[in-house]
Formats: sequence, structure tokens, C-alpha cells
Amino acid sequence: MSRPLTDQERRKQISVRGLAGVENVTELKKNFNRHLHFTLVKDRNVATPLDYYFALAFTVRDHLVGRWLRTQQHYYEKDPKKISGGWQIEEADDWLRYGNPWEKARPECTLPVHFYGRVEHTNQGAKWVDTQVVLAMPYDTPVPGYRNNIVNTMRLWSAKAPNDFNLKDFNIGGYIQAVLDRNLAENISRVLYPNDNFFEGKELRLKQEYFVVAATLQDIIRRFKSSKFGCRDPVRTSFDAFPDKVAIQLNDTHPSLTIPELMRILVDQERLDWDKAWDVTVKTCAYTNHTVLPEALERWPVHLIETLLPRHLQIIYEINQRFLNRVAAAFPGDIDRLRRMSLVEEGAVKRINMAHLCIAGSHAINGVARIHSEILKKTTFKDFYELEPHKFQNKTNGITPRRWLVMCNPGLAEVIAERIGEDYIADLDQLRKLLSYVDDEAFIRDVAKVKQENKLKFSAYLEKEYKVHINPNSLFDVQVKRIHEYKRQLLNCLHVITMYNRIKKDPNKFSVPRTVMIGGKAAPGYHMAKMIIKLITAVGDVVNHDPVVGDRLRLVFLENYRVSLAEKVIPAADLSEQISTAGTEASGTGNMKFMLNGALTIGTMDGANVEMAEEAGEENFFIFGMRVEDVERLDQRGYNAQEYYDRIPELRHIIDQLNSGFFSPKQPDLFKAIVNMLMHHDRFKVFADYEEYIKCQERVSALYKNPREWTRMVIRNIATSGKFSSDRTIAQYAKEIWGMEPNRQRLPAPDEKI
Repeated sequence: MSRPLTDQERRKQISVRGLAGVENVTELKKNFNRHLHFTLVKDRNVATPLDYYFALAFTVRDHLVGRWLRTQQHYYEKDPKKISGGWQIEEADDWLRYGNPWEKARPECTLPVHFYGRVEHTNQGAKWVDTQVVLAMPYDTPVPGYRNNIVNTMRLWSAKAPNDFNLKDFNIGGYIQAVLDRNLAENISRVLYPNDNFFEGKELRLKQEYFVVAATLQDIIRRFKSSKFGCRDPVRTSFDAFPDKVAIQLNDTHPSLTIPELMRILVDQERLDWDKAWDVTVKTCAYTNHTVLPEALERWPVHLIETLLPRHLQIIYEINQRFLNRVAAAFPGDIDRLRRMSLVEEGAVKRINMAHLCIAGSHAINGVARIHSEILKKTTFKDFYELEPHKFQNKTNGITPRRWLVMCNPGLAEVIAERIGEDYIADLDQLRKLLSYVDDEAFIRDVAKVKQENKLKFSAYLEKEYKVHINPNSLFDVQVKRIHEYKRQLLNCLHVITMYNRIKKDPNKFSVPRTVMIGGKAAPGYHMAKMIIKLITAVGDVVNHDPVVGDRLRLVFLENYRVSLAEKVIPAADLSEQISTAGTEASGTGNMKFMLNGALTIGTMDGANVEMAEEAGEENFFIFGMRVEDVERLDQRGYNAQEYYDRIPELRHIIDQLNSGFFSPKQPDLFKAIVNMLMHHDRFKVFADYEEYIKCQERVSALYKNPREWTRMVIRNIATSGKFSSDRTIAQYAKEIWGMEPNRQRLPAPDEKI
């Protein structure tokens, strides 16, 4: 066996340099110094780390620009289809304070976006007049492909007030109001995920959704009309070929206003008749659903749309009428079906069901894991499936192996490359070749060594950044995802308290040391999610400071969970927690990242877990809990948390501890709301899976005591994770929804002859 490579040697073999395909390192250094001196006007005596970052970013950007321009030119020449595309405290993240070296502002492409106003019906058709205008200024970011010289564009939009915005008020002395109005316009792109528990938040959220849709559609149509690279004069005037050149994928219901906005442009501005415009719209749009939770499916109040987008409401009403006529023709006399399928929901507050709008206005509808897509057909959108079964598909999510293995876990990437070569980076199915190394002692040792190195690095990071000391030899048990009741961080918390109580009851009994890490953010207006975070931190305070427990058990809440933190914790994880109630998680992608990086999964048969277990073999997964059918039967029978509380002594003890203030002695009533929810209003049935979960965790600990067998199971998981590459997912979207044939074509570099 060859000696283990040093970190420096690994970086040389699989590194950012290797990913970008930089041919001339000397030239890079020269450009770096040029940008430091002449772009940033600094020298090495005064330059800060931020200056070095910007100088390096500008240097890499230079490397991309030629490829970026050539890619766009190639697209025009070949004329292919275009694709667009304790308590938690929220603090402002002013990430643009120092600018963003990767983006290029395009002020010359600024577009108007209209709000409010009224509709006039004239002989020439409907006119939307007396509107308020906000300008959308594009910022382009290059997105390089992997070793193929292709650089695509991600275009984002920033809201700007027009220069004459309330100039009259300003001139007569209304300075403050004029400035406030300007800020109000520019708030559209200033606040991410506004708290929509309040009317102002709802209005801002809807404004954001329309702002992005309206700007993007104008841009798409401008590009469609201009057939030559750099040409600004419209060449195409017919929209017959529009669906052949443009594919719009509606990523959940947030861009659903694309459908009425495209209809408005085609009917009101381009003067197409309704049927032709509708045919173009449906053939162009496709809808990806990401959730089956009713509260997450957007339903906008009619009065809000009527105020903000009056013409769009009229178009939605017309779409609904024509759609219901089709339903009535297909299912004569079924009045209740018409009510269920209507885009307009009657009630105390009349609402537009945006998912129904997406289905009516799209030629394809897909879920993001096989079980999720089946649930859409059988329950969530059953009526729509019965009307148009040909529309429904599945596209299981995927992750990019470049970021989620090569970049974040170079040690593991290198160990794999030593055995099977580097081609797997662009063809992840090749990981199956690792199955022949399951019994290879050198490979088992190398995989285990990389994992331990990653754990040591992450332990040092936690100590430095969080001032938390953990045992790097303990089992790293990780659950990182949005905080939500259906994801059941509470079930994880109950397991931690169970382990704590067992250690306290029998301090001399051996237990496998375990560090439980839970990370994620709660939506600003989601009170119960914030209570769950508070409970996790409170339990951690008790467990982590109990001398009887020592370093046998730790509970750490990873605050400000984000991609850069995920890149550190995922390669270090031993156990991945994917424990949502069966039938609630659409897919998940964190589960795939953990699998690829050598963590074993404890999970329910939900989302993509089902396909992951199928690929790896259920014997290589820690599966527990109710299946979807069991949940349905329990719903029919009636879930009664009291039964489990009465029957399971350990569970009863934990709930009594929470109720009595054991984990919040200064505020004994602090967690009564959580107890009340678990006992009386738990839609996600935490208690129903508690017993099986605890037993399954005991199996985890038992296997962890046998490092060789644990690592062999890890290798089987890594080897069978190839299906979950985003390359496969995107190729399926391209072939089966967008009507294109993906290829691995490499463009010549700017310095190569074409």
C-alpha cells in the first residue's frame, strides 16, 4: 500500500485548479498581481484578506469571460432551446456591502415592471394603465461547466426606483415621503423571505414573485425575437416556434404568475388570440412540485392580487372558466369535482390556488422523488391526474458531485480516484466499481482514515468558532435541515433525552460516545420551529454540563446553518438523520450529500430515502417507523398520543420532565406549548415512531462498535449513490420535459481555433 498523501499533495491532485482546468499557473499569478495593483489599487503591504479574495476572484473571472462570451455566441449560432431559469434571532446579512466580484451589472438592460393601476377595455383590447413602475436591473453571474469551456449565465434582478419617482413630491418639499417611497420600491429585492404572517409581508412576497417573473419574461421574449448574438432589433415576429426555443420550469408555485403574465404579453401586447396564446403558454411551461403540505401550497387572497395585479386577476378568472368547462365536459354532473379543481377557492377570504394554476397552465407536472410523485397522483392532485394523466412525471432530485464531494471532501475524492480513476466526477454511476473494494482492507482503512481526519478538522472548527469541545472519537450524529415539525427534530431531541436519562440512571454502564448535532433555521414567523430550537439549546445546556455524562454525550445546535457550514459538517458525519413522517418529505437532498460523503442513514421510508435504500439495499440502511400506508391507516383510526404516553415509561418520563421545567428551571412553563402540541395537536405523529426509532438507534450504536463492518457498509453506500447526481436529474428534465437531447460537447477555449 502506498503511503497516505499529505493534504498538500491531495490539493495538487484534486483541487480548485484541477476543477477550473487552469492551463498556465504563471499567467494566473501575473493576473492576480495586476488586479491587486491596478484594479484594487493596493500592494501587499496594505492589502487585506478581502483584497486578496477580490484579486483572486477577478483573476478567475478573467479566465471565464472569454468562455462566457463564446458560450452565448454559440447558443445564438446553433439556435438551441434556451432555459431560464437559545432563541433564533434574525440579523441582517448585508452580503453585498463590499460588492460581489462574480457578478456583472447590466444597467443597459434595465426593464420596467408594473404594479397596481387599473384595467381599461378598449376596441384594441385590454390596457393596464395608471400603474406604478419599478425598474428591474439585471446582474449576471457566470456559471462554468465542468472542463468543457461552457459558461452559462445566471441572471438576477435588483429593484430600482425610476429617477422621476415622486419627483413632484420631492420638489414641493416632501423629501421624507419621496425617500420613503423610493425605499419601498427598492425593498422588493432587499429582503429575502419576508415574514408573511402580516399583510405587509404578504404584499411584499407577492411583489417579489411578480417582479422576478415579469422581468425574466420580458428578457426571454427580447432574446427570442433577436436571433443573432448581440442583436437588439427584433427579427422573429411569429410565436409559433416559441415553445421550441424556450422552456420555462416553474420551480414550485413561487413563479406561478409566469402563466398569466405570459398570457397578458401574448394577448394584450402581441395581439395573439386567446387559444393560440394558451397553446404557446402550456407548451412552454412545466411545473415542479416540492411539497404536499397544504399550508406550503400558495393560495393568494383575491383582494391582494386585485389591488397589485388587476389585469392578471382577470386573466386567471378567464383561465379558470375555460379550465372548468373542460372538467365539466370530462366529468358531467360532478359539481363537487368542479369545486375541488377550481383555481378560485371560495370562503371567508376568496383565494387563488397557485398550484392549480400551475397544473392547468403546464404541459408537464413532476414530483422530486418517486414516492412523492406517486402521492401527487394518488392524493394531492388526484382529480387533475384523472383529467390529464399524461402530464404527470417523476424527476428524482440530485446533487452535484463537484461541490458535494470533490470540493468539500478532497480526501475521500482522492481515495476513490486512486481506485477507479477520476472519470466518476462527471459520471457518478462509475462509483459502482467501488463494490469490488468492499473487502479490500487497504481501502477500508483509507476510507476510515479520511473520515477521522474530517472529524478532527470539524472538531477543531467547532472549538474555534463555537467554543464547544466535542470528542472526535464519538459517533457524529447529524441532522441539518430547515427546522420544521414534519422533519421531526423533536424526535431526535427525545432520543437525546432518552440517552441522557439512561446514563443518569446507570452511570457505570458502557454506552457508545455520541455527539448529536442539529442545525437549521426557522422561518421568521414560525413560532413552534423557534420553540424547537430553544428546546434543543436548553437540553444541550443540561446534557453538556452534567459531570456524570462527561464526553459520552453531547448535544450541539449548529447556529447559522448555511452551505459553507454544510461543506464542513457533512464530510465529518457518521450518521445522517432523515426522520420525517412518511409521506411528508418531497425528496430531500441533504440525505444524498451525506450518503455520498460516507455517512450511514437512519431514516423513515420517505422522500428519496426510499430510492437510496433501494440502491444500497435495505440491509445497508437503518430504516424504522411507519410507511405511508401505516400513516394513512393511523389517520383513519385516529392518532392518540395519550396511548403512547401511557404505554411507554421512558417516553412518559421525558414528557413529564419537559412539562415540569426540568430543562428550563428558571422558566418551568417554557416548554408546555411543545408538550401540548405533542399530546394533542401533533400532525406528524412523533410518539408513534418513538419506540422503533430508539431501537433502531441501538442498532446504530451496536454496529459502530465494529469499525470494520461500519466502514464496509459506508463503502456500499458510497458505491451506490451514483443515481443521485444532478447530472442524471437534469438530463431527464432535458429529454423528458424540455424536449432536448443533452450532450457532453466541449467548446473550444478562447485561445483555440474553432
